[in-house]
Amino acid sequence: MAVDYATPSPSAPDTRFDYFWNQQGEWVEEPNVRRGGESGVQRLHSANGQLLYAKRQVGHTYRSLRHPMGRPTVLRERDALQSLAALGVGVPKLVFCGAQRDTQGQWRALLVTEALDGFQEIDQWYESHDRAHYGEALHEAILKQLADTLARMHKGRWQHSCLYAKHIFLRVVGEGAAARPEIATLDLEKCRQRFSAQSAARHDLKQLRRHSSFSDADWSKLLYFYKTAFGSPIKGLES
Repeated sequence: MAVDYATPSPSAPDTRFDYFWNQQGEWVEEPNVRRGGESGVQRLHSANGQLLYAKRQVGHTYRSLRHPMGRPTVLRERDALQSLAALGVGVPKLVFCGAQRDTQGQWRALLVTEALDGFQEIDQWYESHDRAHYGEALHEAILKQLADTLARMHKGRWQHSCLYAKHIFLRVVGEGAAARPEIATLDLEKCRQRFSAQSAARHDLKQLRRHSSFSDADWSKLLYFYKTAFGSPIKGLES
């Protein structure tokens, strides 16, 4: 029985896997059937009250040249979480990741992360009219912070691959002139490294443009900040 785990613990990996697997909470994303198996997300609480999200999978795998026989997608997501955190990209904190084969050889897999406390989807922030509350100076800082975050990810050759506005989360810390934005991204199940930073950037930015509600003016400003942070224009990308 193979176990792959993310964080050191005095407990054996098998014990930690069983502990999290046996926890039950509210379904945030009901299990759906895809990739030959099931995957869903539950909301849990740790012993100290910390809100957690547990992605639970059975037989839910992807195939690649490196893993032609299939590998649980949460392991790919774990790799992305760890790598992006090392690059300074805001992502949920990893609590545990594990994968086991049952007696029939089918994968069971878990990815447990801490909730992004105080964050909300960026579109929800716009819908709540917080832009008018904080003013344009803070909104410009948000666009710049988002651009810097994405450029940092892409310069590391990481492509999110599912960069919709609903996967970009925002938290504003402080009030008045002291207010500052923080950006995080999640749902990294399809995240992968590309051969070039340009390829990663071009794919994600085109996708974000299609799946976000930025006005033309806001998108142009975001793209300006992005090109400055990235250090060069992105071929094939229009404002």
